[in-house]
Amino acid sequence: MQLTITAVGKIHAHFIAEILPIVRDCKCSVVEIRSSRLGQSTASYLLIQGNWNQIAKVESTLDLIQKRMEIKIHTLRTEAREKDKDSVPYTLETISLDKESIIESITSFLLGRDIEIEEITGSSYLAPYAQTPVFSTKLVILVPPQLHLLSLREEFLDFCDHLNIDVILEPIKR
Repeated sequence: MQLTITAVGKIHAHFIAEILPIVRDCKCSVVEIRSSRLGQSTASYLLIQGNWNQIAKVESTLDLIQKRMEIKIHTLRTEAREKDKDSVPYTLETISLDKESIIESITSFLLGRDIEIEEITGSSYLAPYAQTPVFSTKLVILVPPQLHLLSLREEFLDFCDHLNIDVILEPIKR
């Protein structure tokens, strides 16, 4: 059994140092972990695994930490996911002027074609020299086998040209 844990707190609340020992003490193991600073907050994401009893212990202990440290923790029980071995993994990087709904347009394009988004990161910043607001993204996507890759690439590049988005779309080398 697996448990997804999302924890959000203020930057100075070092809650990940509190969560990891709980996972260990409850005899669970970390499958994946990510943490990043978002504004004046820190967000951490963990995927842990163990048997149902171990997972239940983690959940009850996390409730105590959440109250004590004044952070928000959300958990979701899940089962291990089967990887789609037929999909082709790609990295997708974009950069454009920071326009309203640019990331929404990109994700809608991908999801509308049944392309799974495995990871997504993005940020807005001022471009050097011009001080123009720019938004850049990096995605890891899984292209299903039924999509013709050359047609998809051409369609996506046309889509990006229409929105004035610079894009790099490359297969992930294994």
